[in-house]
Amino acid sequence: MTLSDAVAHLSPHRWARANRLLIRKALAEFAHERLITPEATGDGEYVVRSDDGQTRYTFRATRRALDHWQVDAESITRHRDGAEQPLAALDFFIELRKSLGLSDAILPVYLEEISSTLSGTCYKLTKPQLTAAELARGDFQTIETGMTEGHPCFVANNGRLGFGIHEYLSYAPETASPIRLVWLAAHRSRAAFTAGVGIEYESFLREELGAETVERFHGVLREQDLDPADYLLIPVHPWQWWNKLTVTFAAEVARKHLVCLGEGDDEYLAQQSIRTFFNTTSPQKHYVKTALSVINMGFMRGLSAAYMEATPAINDWLAQLIEGDPVLKSTGLSIIRERAAVGYRHLEYERATDRYSPYRKMLAALWRESPVPSLQEGESLATMASLVHVDHEGASVAGALIEQSGLAPTEWLRRYLQAYFTPLLHSFYAYDLVFMPHGENVILVLKDGAVQRAIYKDIAEEIAVMDPEAVLPPTVERLRVEVPEETKLLSIFTDVFDCFFRFLAANLATEGILEEDDFWRTVAEVTRAYQEATPELADKFEQYDMFAPEFALSCLNRLQLRNNQQMVDLADPSGALQLVGELKNPIAKF
Repeated sequence: MTLSDAVAHLSPHRWARANRLLIRKALAEFAHERLITPEATGDGEYVVRSDDGQTRYTFRATRRALDHWQVDAESITRHRDGAEQPLAALDFFIELRKSLGLSDAILPVYLEEISSTLSGTCYKLTKPQLTAAELARGDFQTIETGMTEGHPCFVANNGRLGFGIHEYLSYAPETASPIRLVWLAAHRSRAAFTAGVGIEYESFLREELGAETVERFHGVLREQDLDPADYLLIPVHPWQWWNKLTVTFAAEVARKHLVCLGEGDDEYLAQQSIRTFFNTTSPQKHYVKTALSVINMGFMRGLSAAYMEATPAINDWLAQLIEGDPVLKSTGLSIIRERAAVGYRHLEYERATDRYSPYRKMLAALWRESPVPSLQEGESLATMASLVHVDHEGASVAGALIEQSGLAPTEWLRRYLQAYFTPLLHSFYAYDLVFMPHGENVILVLKDGAVQRAIYKDIAEEIAVMDPEAVLPPTVERLRVEVPEETKLLSIFTDVFDCFFRFLAANLATEGILEEDDFWRTVAEVTRAYQEATPELADKFEQYDMFAPEFALSCLNRLQLRNNQQMVDLADPSGALQLVGELKNPIAKF
């Protein structure tokens, strides 16, 4: 690649398009989070003024349930001093920095994340444009790498601070570049391998890597007069090896605590979460999730060696709970378990830091089951994030799937809700158990366009038990969190209603496929049907009322605008919430 090829995607017309799309999202989501208050000028037109009142943005928008702003991208104009100006996202954030609460320290770094997000959009605009209907019929990884929006709420959602352009082109999910992982041998005095029931280190690695590769790696150690029995093998993101471990862990390499063995033979594709890899050489083998010390969407994306130790046990515990619960079983719910994990402890950095430090999260990995072996005849897989993907013609994948299924839209929706939403309700009410069930953390099993069942993933780092009295095995104890009573149900109202259904309902209404009232009525009916089927939990339904008239508006962008490197204090997740007023509960009237 020549120096100028590296930036070929950054053309004036693509940059203009990317800026328009990003400002559309910023207007919509910042209005939703009440950071800006658009003034209605009549006929569905609105105006937003800069902090100094000199610049004005005008646009058309439809306002929907949950205070959702459906902003028409093509209608946005920007005027200053009586003249129309081009749309420029960086200017937008500077003009509104006070309204958005961007401090002097955060503003330039946030602008860097916005620049990176815009650059990513420009790259996506160079790809052959698949229609929603084509994507809906695509295979699992075509859909995964075909996603263009990232998280639907966050405006700066593809920051990836740390990636240079050559690394972006090699490692970003949308570039669909095959990757081979780097393998290190880590001395057992500083590394630990843990695994779920029935998994043993030697045989597990031989299955994942192949006996020949394991022998080759052992040969590398023997050539240096090192005993393979003293070491554990760790897969590493190539970026992490080149940019972090070779420098930050120089002492470990020099002392042979870490030995680079070379690349593995299998090819992988980066998933939407950026540091998790799907094995394309052998799709039935495990995903590999790696530490990646880049800042993306409010966090350094490391992986904690300490957290890894309990990961397989937590996954086994949850799998057993699902297996033993008739309600969860009847929905078809499954999880893809994180079956094994390996972590490396850099003892000097540990002595210098607290347990939340990114320096403790630079070298660890886990293996997660692949959903591929569980498929029945005629079934296919898709990330749930794809439901809210909208193509260049304004068509959504959800709409395309409804058409493909031949079902009435409400019937299609009901099947999807029974697969995805009913298990969330039951986990909450029966076990005080909550997931982080956003689009990227759920895989849907489809047949002829209809949802058959849901697969939850990203278990150990994302689930929590909110009952102080719950009896948990010692290995699972870290799942217990203290959450104020009044915010418990936000795990459903915020994560499901506001951060996912809000977009799905709006897209289907905009396409004329399903009216908003019919969407939310169906959600209400599925909720009610679940409650009627489990009368033994009636007290809990009363205590935590799904049909409450309002719930608190919890704002995600406000977290990132306040601190884009660590949005949430991991020691007190609920203390970090930015709650601003109330949203009307769209199912209350049903």
